[in-house]
Amino acid sequence: MSIDTLAALVERLGGVPLDRIRFRPPPGTATERDVIRAEEDENLLCELVEGVLVEKPMGLRESLLAAAMIDALRRFVVPRNLGLVVGEGGMMRLFAGLVRIPDVAFISWARLPGGTVPEEPVPELVPDLVVEVLSRTNTPGEMRRKRQEYFQAGAVLVWMVDPDRRTVTVFTSPTDFSEHAERGSINGGTVLPGFTLSLAEFFQELDRRANG
Repeated sequence: MSIDTLAALVERLGGVPLDRIRFRPPPGTATERDVIRAEEDENLLCELVEGVLVEKPMGLRESLLAAAMIDALRRFVVPRNLGLVVGEGGMMRLFAGLVRIPDVAFISWARLPGGTVPEEPVPELVPDLVVEVLSRTNTPGEMRRKRQEYFQAGAVLVWMVDPDRRTVTVFTSPTDFSEHAERGSINGGTVLPGFTLSLAEFFQELDRRANG
């Protein structure tokens, strides 16, 4: 990627805040090795976009909802042995030079080489289902770009969870979507037929309190 100005870089990345764009290594020169090094040496999760390391934001509320989603999906997927459910540390190479880290993802066995758990830290994988829990520094442009990339790579469903509005937006393409409020529910569509999730129960995680 040719970078002439910081403004052009930020716009290309979808308006990502500057404090999430890593300058070591210099933008445009980063590789998958830098993604792995950031996680191993600095405990930082970074996505790789056109040679740029972009820090992945994740607060406690977002992590809590991601964990609740993983639990719900695993209770459906594991007994039926449908594939893998991975969390917010699951790095995936969607295309050469593009590494994304979904907050939650379901990958069917058919998409896993040899039908086994990959051993490499950044495997070449495309999830059937992607779940992104919005953080406050995620921008509309950033998430729009992510959705386009996921579907271009071959994802079937993308769920965008908004903790503030307590909604889940279900995308079946980059532009086709339906928004579901807290009193509603979502289902697994053709990816996970028979799976349903009550959003009232899901978002109730945010309201838990200590007894007394």
